[in-house]
Amino acid sequence: MTIAIIGATGKLGTLTVDALLERGFPAGDILALGRDAERLAAFGERGLRTAVIDLDDVDGTAKTLDGVEKLLLVSFGDLGKRVAQHGNAIEAARKAGVGHLIYTSGLNAPDTILRLAADHKATEELVTASGIPATFLRNGWYTENHLQDFKSAREHRVITNSLGDGRLATAPRKDFAEAAAVVLSTPGHEGKAYELSGDTAWNFEEFAATAAEILGKPVSYQPLTSDQERERLLSFGLDEGTAGFMVTLNANLRDGAMAPTPGDLARLIGHPTEPLADTLRTWA
Repeated sequence: MTIAIIGATGKLGTLTVDALLERGFPAGDILALGRDAERLAAFGERGLRTAVIDLDDVDGTAKTLDGVEKLLLVSFGDLGKRVAQHGNAIEAARKAGVGHLIYTSGLNAPDTILRLAADHKATEELVTASGIPATFLRNGWYTENHLQDFKSAREHRVITNSLGDGRLATAPRKDFAEAAAVVLSTPGHEGKAYELSGDTAWNFEEFAATAAEILGKPVSYQPLTSDQERERLLSFGLDEGTAGFMVTLNANLRDGAMAPTPGDLARLIGHPTEPLADTLRTWA
């Protein structure tokens, strides 16, 4: 069985390749696709097949996907552009006759208040309209998104943001990558949507306490209002648009957009998700 990964050179894509190989999936049956030939070359050294693709060239991408049975489409980070890019990838997969398309979407994408998820909802609709049997991996929040908060705790003994009592059910990327590898390498996932998140939701008071325990020194959490956070971000040199986006994102998180703990991730990978403290220890 040949599987392909569009976005293989990104953080999640690379970890998914690692997880596939750890599961014993043959390297020669994995086709790593991306835009960076140099980064793809590292996969070639590990025995994977590789190809540079240009998603603006749908027919060319379809030729590259010829013979692929399963395709993982890792969502792109280019906000404002990615729905069109996703659409081209989906159309190429349809033309190539890909039998199963797996897309990394967002937690509760059809109904969430999270502003970031609008592109995921639109992409899911494109996938469904394509008629390709599909699986939606609705990824929640990565613990790595808060590496900078841990650095602030270590260097300044304080964490400051506007999330307040908002809870985040995070897991590290490697857990989400393992879930993707499971779906790619085992049968029976077509037509399913998995709501993927960490087993336990935490707030920033708890994050600060966990950081303090690991670092062996006091760490405090100082909540801000949205207005205070906006002014703080502007003082750091961010433009109005970026500052406003960040404030809105944190408001969505404060209101619980990434708090659900349905347990799909742990069930899919067959073990508990990595606890917050364990991830933070790797950063200490």
